[in-house]
Amino acid sequence: MNGTESTTLVTGGAGFIGSHLVERLLADGERVVVIDDCSTGTLENLRAVWGNPRLRVIESRISDCAELAELMAHADSVFHLAAAVGVELVLNSPVRTVQTNLRETEVILEAASRCQIPVLLASTSEVYGKSQKEAFSEEDDLLIGPPHFARWSYACSKLMDEFLALAYANERGLPVTIARLFNTVGPRQTGRYGMVLPRFIEAARTGRPLRVFGDGTQTRCFCFVGDAVEALIRLQNCAAARGQIFNVGSAEEISIRDLAECVIKTIGSKSKIELVPYDKAYPSGFEDMQRRRPVLTKLEAAIGFRPATRLRAIIESTAAIVESCTGAHNRPLE
Repeated sequence: MNGTESTTLVTGGAGFIGSHLVERLLADGERVVVIDDCSTGTLENLRAVWGNPRLRVIESRISDCAELAELMAHADSVFHLAAAVGVELVLNSPVRTVQTNLRETEVILEAASRCQIPVLLASTSEVYGKSQKEAFSEEDDLLIGPPHFARWSYACSKLMDEFLALAYANERGLPVTIARLFNTVGPRQTGRYGMVLPRFIEAARTGRPLRVFGDGTQTRCFCFVGDAVEALIRLQNCAAARGQIFNVGSAEEISIRDLAECVIKTIGSKSKIELVPYDKAYPSGFEDMQRRRPVLTKLEAAIGFRPATRLRAIIESTAAIVESCTGAHNRPLE
């Protein structure tokens, strides 16, 4: 790739969502530079596009990337997806979680602001915290749990990312759009860090019990990764969306127990469901949210798109290749 040509920069591009985004951008004819330290992502996720001459991959933390200023000078846009992910990682590595989410975001925003490059910041529905509303709107107040529960460090650090991004927008005129992602799922997602759908699928395929934490009545809305990528690209290309926050997710709500049953039925597994109390699954004081449903009115009005892939289709497409993902973490490309 010619380093002087305009590119799209994707941080975290070797991750689950990032790799799907990279594939889509390349299919659209874009030149793409990926920066990823592969701490949670894997180069294996980019195998399908590895030989593409319009793709360059830099295996590095953003803050350690010596070429960042030069890359930004020739970038058309930035998708910032690099972050600590997964409940298990958040609970087991709270320092890494906070440092990654704060430090790396600050570096990318500072670099982008010098060149006024549009940034799409991937945030999370976790920022809604302990709110008990039936559905969450971008204008809602946020209720985060206490700091002595590590579980809330991820939500708080991502919320600070949002505050910092909007501060750059307001003070320095940086074109920033924030997307709060709600439970994005699909092919190449693994259960390595506690992600529920691939964890269920892996168990069902091997006949092991599907472990449902709590009583299983907690509900979530699962959004297909292809739909999420479409929304991210449209938001980045929408000038009117700059300086705003958008929910990105599905409105199809399902309880975690019903999700387990749906996985078993879809795969044709003989696995059983095992209810596991929270105090057996997580450290003392872990708090879960009973509902997590997005209001999507603002997203649809801005970009004319609403994620709509049904859950059964998501399960089928994820199950088709989840077995190939097992053990692939950081396997070198040939």
